[in-house]
Amino acid sequence: MNTAGINSVSQMVRPFEIKGPTSTPTPYEAQKSFSSVLKQSIENLNQSQLQSDAMTEKLARGENVDLHQVMITSQKASITMQATLEVRNKVIEAYQEMMRMQV
Repeated sequence: MNTAGINSVSQMVRPFEIKGPTSTPTPYEAQKSFSSVLKQSIENLNQSQLQSDAMTEKLARGENVDLHQVMITSQKASITMQATLEVRNKVIEAYQEMMRMQV
């Protein structure tokens, strides 16, 4: 079983490396870490979509590809896309909530 998708999700949960018990990242480090995690996640999403497209295209051309492998790849890509959209929706919702806060 390929766990590459699971590993990428666990990396999203822990974007900062803890350097010590009292160390906190600077705003620059936090921004750089967040942007690298976001970029990697989008690249993983794109890779799964491309892999699904390639498998579907091979099946359509009549090449020797197992139907169940095509379906599994397609479902992985679909679930990854749905998870990404849900994360995006939560981020937008949090941003809108912060914008409504009074200072």
